[in-house]
Amino acid sequence: MQATSARALKERRRLARRRGGSERLAFLRGFFKHPVMVGSVIPSSRRLIDKMLGPVDWPNTKLFVEYGPGVGTFTRIILERLPEDAKLVTIDTNPEFTAFLKESIDDPRLVAVTASAADVEKVLADRGLGKADYVLSGLPFSTLPPGVGDEIGAATSRAIRPGGAFLVYQFSPKVRDFIAPVFDRLDRGFEWVNVPPATLFWAWKNEA
Repeated sequence: MQATSARALKERRRLARRRGGSERLAFLRGFFKHPVMVGSVIPSSRRLIDKMLGPVDWPNTKLFVEYGPGVGTFTRIILERLPEDAKLVTIDTNPEFTAFLKESIDDPRLVAVTASAADVEKVLADRGLGKADYVLSGLPFSTLPPGVGDEIGAATSRAIRPGGAFLVYQFSPKVRDFIAPVFDRLDRGFEWVNVPPATLFWAWKNEA
């Protein structure tokens, strides 16, 4: 029994190392191909992830949307906390990242889509999904083409239910210009334990 457990533990560790190596390789490949859309060469720290997701009301979450999931650094943790009857829709313009998520995550709650975050309303409508409870984004708003940040901010506000929130982590506070005009309340934080350190925003819609 102990030998079997030891072998099983060793195999899980081997698979975890293999997956970690694949994730890093895919992330670096995506960064060098699309540096403007990825924003950082290093995935987010666990400290940042926990802080960013801290305000989420998980038991009452039915639909979560993530922009720019990359190799799933946030995605996997969201799925760990998401209720069994909920959905997670990831939206990425890079088809390689979308394919990587589909191949590496076996979870029926995950819907990985290649599209622009500005088209979030169409992405949800095409799949018969309603308003999102939360939308998470690490997209580098400060480097997006002119007008795209405004489009994403406005579309996201329309796609979130009353009482929901847009969760944004950035390396530049400029994103505030795109989200403050279309949300009712904006909370702000900062996380030093990340490379680079990140500014955090929680943009809320008032209850109806």
